[in-house]
Amino acid sequence: MTVTRNAVAFLIAIIAGSIMLFSQNPSGPADPATMAQHRVHFLSEQLSLTSDQQQQALAIFSNSATSLSSVHEQMKTAHEALRTAVQGNDTNGIQKAAQTIGNLTTQTTAAEATADAAFYKILTPDQQTKLAQLPHHGPGGMHGPPPPGMQP
Repeated sequence: MTVTRNAVAFLIAIIAGSIMLFSQNPSGPADPATMAQHRVHFLSEQLSLTSDQQQQALAIFSNSATSLSSVHEQMKTAHEALRTAVQGNDTNGIQKAAQTIGNLTTQTTAAEATADAAFYKILTPDQQTKLAQLPHHGPGGMHGPPPPGMQP
């Protein structure tokens, strides 16, 4: 019986440790400039971008990420309002939060697609073909590489 209790305690400790390990993000969320740099680095490797194209792409994606920073904060607030409305069974609050989330999603999609279009325009036809062959990339789907640890 002691062995069973020890085994259960050991398994609980392993599970708790795993949860804590996976939930940690020591570096915090990346800033817009860092996200743009990672994206350009990934695309440079995949498409053999020239240094001029890399500079243009960095400007395009940095400007887009910076402009979307406030939208992301607004989205976070809207999701918190939605959660509060759901917990309070506030149907008007749910409708208002859902509408806000929809509007912010529209803004995000349009801004990302505009940046994608500007990037697509600086590519050669061969690079455009390569981009279209990448998973989750190509016109309308070029929102950067998957986060670390995620499969494309």
